[in-house]
Amino acid sequence: MVSQGAYLFVADAVLLLHVLFVCFVVCGFVLILIGAALGWAWVRNPWFRWSHLAAIAVVVAQAWLGMLCPLTTLEMALRERAGDASYAGSFVMHWLESLLYYQAPAWVFAVCYTVFATLVVASWYYVRPHPFRKNA
Repeated sequence: MVSQGAYLFVADAVLLLHVLFVCFVVCGFVLILIGAALGWAWVRNPWFRWSHLAAIAVVVAQAWLGMLCPLTTLEMALRERAGDASYAGSFVMHWLESLLYYQAPAWVFAVCYTVFATLVVASWYYVRPHPFRKNA
């Protein structure tokens, strides 16, 4: 039998993973722009850029399909299993409401994610990633 404390620990680990994912998407874009201006070669790394593009594409797809993030679903299930309080809605909407006292319909978040993703795609034009290299 798994203890409530173990469920809470794993829920907190999932929350940390979720925060790191959001930081990767948001900060990754900022670092791409700063890195381009400062000549940082790593911001043109194709693995980084494709991973970054895939991450925001998943967020946009989930938002337009009306899906909750699997990390949010997993975290809430673990907290409920531990007898802890969970929240309704998506991770981002929960924290925006909690931190900024901001409420908006789900479509507003979908549009915001889409605009952000459009900026990420545009960055491919201005900060072109290096091509993948074949190892000899």
